[in-house]
Amino acid sequence: MRARRSVERALNPAHSPAKRPLDGITVVSLEHAIAAPFCTRHLADLGARVIKVERPGAGDFARAYDSRVKGLSSHFVWVNRSKESLTLDLKQPAALAVLDELVAKADVLVQNLAPGAAARMGLGWQALHAKYPRLVVCDISGYGNDGPYRDKKAYDLLIQSEAGFLSVTGTPQEPAKAGNAIADIAAGMYAYSSVLAALLQRQKSGEGSHIDVSMLESLGEWMGFPMYYAYEGAAPPPRSGAAHATIYPYGPFPAGDGKTVMLGVQNDREWQAFCEQVLIAPGLASDTRFATGARRNEHREALKRLIVEAFESLTAEQVMKRLDDAQIANAQVNTVGDVWAHPQLQARERFREVPTPHGPVGAMLPPGVNSSFDYRMDAIPAVGEHTVAILRELGLSDDAIAALQATCAI
Repeated sequence: MRARRSVERALNPAHSPAKRPLDGITVVSLEHAIAAPFCTRHLADLGARVIKVERPGAGDFARAYDSRVKGLSSHFVWVNRSKESLTLDLKQPAALAVLDELVAKADVLVQNLAPGAAARMGLGWQALHAKYPRLVVCDISGYGNDGPYRDKKAYDLLIQSEAGFLSVTGTPQEPAKAGNAIADIAAGMYAYSSVLAALLQRQKSGEGSHIDVSMLESLGEWMGFPMYYAYEGAAPPPRSGAAHATIYPYGPFPAGDGKTVMLGVQNDREWQAFCEQVLIAPGLASDTRFATGARRNEHREALKRLIVEAFESLTAEQVMKRLDDAQIANAQVNTVGDVWAHPQLQARERFREVPTPHGPVGAMLPPGVNSSFDYRMDAIPAVGEHTVAILRELGLSDDAIAALQATCAI
């Protein structure tokens, strides 16, 4: 498979890395943690040059979250490949002057500093648009650039709580947060798509745009189903662990070998096939307790007992074979470690290696196999790795760079 794809790329010059959609676009990012870095890494995947501005010395505080990836932070490795690291102490006028020169040549500025911090440094939309009318400015924050919550601190878990996510996630006894940074991810993805839209808009208007993305609104959009389910004071979806809140049977069920099978019966036709071919109990399909989706959901505890009883003499593999034969959706309950070796991802060659300061590590290609270009999969930078090269590119002399170093401005 790999050889065939290599031949295809050799025969098709469209696969050249020089033909990515964002080649020639420069992004400057005042970023830390997850939301903004997640946005800009996706821009880098499409070929953009992303210059990540970090604090001298420590850099992005997400670098210190843990040391699980060859001594590097798992969060940082995930969202910072293919970037250049420039260290600037933005509290010093000399460093701000460097940043201004950089922004003057950029297409996009992304920032997720504390509310109001960018504006206080002269990096607000109004000031920047007056000087650089083609610049796209994207602000990412917890609650947005105005409103009564503007200045509240916003971390991923706090936004999960404010957006109602915790109210529908977990068990009846206790709410649970998502196992990943879902609010940060949502905001990063909407910032990413908004920047792409703004670049397209600039092609038509000739002017840049201001984008104001909030974590609350991003995760709020993803809460659309439960919000409408509870429309006008109706009861919200109950917390139901790993099972679907309103469709049953749809969730995890134990097999006789101690393993768990995830399955989903979506409609009455599948319910009949499930009874006949999986449970080997065709008469159950017409049981009045389970005759419709609403009835199955209403009597889920009784139905769960029947399913567990039917599965207790079978291995998980045997259960999944029956489900596949009946064309009932099912899945293994994998660990995150299993995903690295997932046979589907391996067959589709979805992993590459990228360099880091501590050696190469695996990295998953972005979703969306594209026939016209290859994604950029370059190194994860050390703190300030590209500072001197970028300053020289801006025309600073070695003496000027040394003076910045002497005052710890870089």
